[in-house]
Amino acid sequence: MKTILNVIWLVLCGLWMFLGYMAAGLLLCITIIGIPFGVAAFRIGVYALWPFGYTVVDRHDAGGGSLIGNVLWVILAGWWLALGHIFTGIALCVTIIGIPLGIANFKLLPVSLMPFGKEIVRTDQPFATR
Repeated sequence: MKTILNVIWLVLCGLWMFLGYMAAGLLLCITIIGIPFGVAAFRIGVYALWPFGYTVVDRHDAGGGSLIGNVLWVILAGWWLALGHIFTGIALCVTIIGIPLGIANFKLLPVSLMPFGKEIVRTDQPFATR
């Protein structure tokens, strides 16, 4: 079932969201200071390309740097990436078949707004990193 949902996701919105994250990552990597933000965009972009079968967990070893990074992320790229998830999630929820895909878009909102201090893991191993 995950594979079917991932293929439908890829066709309807996954590829476009992936390209948006890759564009944001490339723009953020232009400066040396922006490289950690670009890496975060690439990491979330791969998750946005194939989200079913993966989940986001909090990293308990994240410190104050994650808070500062998340504030800067929201200002630099997070708000417009989150808007992309909101709009595509609403558009997908219009049809009955698209409701699970819309919910997956809304599931991506927290990580698109605050990626630092989070880790993307397989759903069958959510506690393996602890």
